[in-house]
Amino acid sequence: MDPVYLKVFSYSLGMAALNTAVCLVLGYVVSYYLSSRSPQRQMLLLLLIIVPFWTDFLVRTFAWINLLSPGGPVNSLTDAIGFTDGATQWIPSQGASFVGLVYAFLPTAIFPIYAALRGVDNSLGEAARDLGCGWWRVHTRVLLPIARPGMLAAALLTFIPTLGVFVIPVLLGGGRDQLVGNLIVTLYTEFRNQPMGAAASVVLLLLMVASMAVFGLAARRLRRKSA
Repeated sequence: MDPVYLKVFSYSLGMAALNTAVCLVLGYVVSYYLSSRSPQRQMLLLLLIIVPFWTDFLVRTFAWINLLSPGGPVNSLTDAIGFTDGATQWIPSQGASFVGLVYAFLPTAIFPIYAALRGVDNSLGEAARDLGCGWWRVHTRVLLPIARPGMLAAALLTFIPTLGVFVIPVLLGGGRDQLVGNLIVTLYTEFRNQPMGAAASVVLLLLMVASMAVFGLAARRLRRKSA
């Protein structure tokens, strides 16, 4: 219950929740676009999403270091449009760490939502529009209820792994804001405090089990409502 550890756990929960929310929004947009394309185009776009997974996770993280480093394409672009000045650096920063988290877990959010939407007939949205639904109501009243099981699975696959990530905050964030995974690694490797590291691991495990229980209750409630 030390404030130092409570700060790490609260920061990890907040970052995991924010990453999950962003991945769900982006995942829904991408999945909707995929499901509205022709079958041949869907296969091509899915292949482009899967291809980065053929590269090691650590290599992809180092690639983001090159993209966000001073003089890199991202920093040069933001300087050119006036979003940042020449003295601003993306790495190391909390923003760079968050970009890495979104990139790492966005595909795991896309696939479940896409699986829920790919069987939806495009004429369903057209019928809703003919009956007076605007763009917003077509999504909130028609498509989102259909995609809800996939979004629930995507939230589970995004929230829980984010809690245990330790490579991205170190390489992209410089280790300034630690997640629980970074705390456990630090306790074991730097402080040689194996009992405290084991205790932090058990707390992380309990958080994951509690998260799975919450998502399970939400899924059960959704099935009852659908029935």
